[in-house]
Amino acid sequence: MAENLPYSTSIGTLENMLERIKTASVPDRFTQDFVKTKLAMKGGTAASCIPFLKKMGFVASDGTPTESYREFRNPKKSRIAIGRAFKKLYARLYEMNEYIHDVSDNEALGLIVECTGGEKDAAATKYTLATFNLLRKLSDFDEVEQTEHDLAVSEPLYKPTPEIASPPHPLVISPSTPSKGINLSYTINLNLPATKDIEVFNAIFKSLKDHLLGE
Repeated sequence: MAENLPYSTSIGTLENMLERIKTASVPDRFTQDFVKTKLAMKGGTAASCIPFLKKMGFVASDGTPTESYREFRNPKKSRIAIGRAFKKLYARLYEMNEYIHDVSDNEALGLIVECTGGEKDAAATKYTLATFNLLRKLSDFDEVEQTEHDLAVSEPLYKPTPEIASPPHPLVISPSTPSKGINLSYTINLNLPATKDIEVFNAIFKSLKDHLLGE
């Protein structure tokens, strides 16, 4: 079944925008006004890159810059952030070749045509390959794989189930002298009065002994 792959029709503008994002402050919303004013990029080609940034996972559907956007601005994480976005965008191609980021242009073109069902010389196919090549050029896949490995190792294989204390067992008192035939046992629950008079407790336990615990 043919499947569309995301692409940008303005490769140079997209690359320029990514570079300017690194130095500009993070906006509350990544809008056309931000692109025009803060990134100093005007025209329809610049505006057309915003939907692609959303597909990359750099901008949320409401225009909010994501954590990936912020990581991209970190010089030490820029190429990792792009690499993760690349894997997200071309997940279908990774199903066809797990090392798609290392293949030649001809092999990448062949897999794109196979995936999309498009013609080799079609404009959409050319844009797809050009976008593919731009993003993999900006990525560091070795670091992406290392961070994924480190994350997998840091996660515990299982989470221990907390022990639940068992409820206390009721006190069972057997008569001191076993009866003949049937042996009986008693479970006694006492509701003691709120008093400090020791004689009251003595009387209660004496009555208990005389009437319930005796023969």
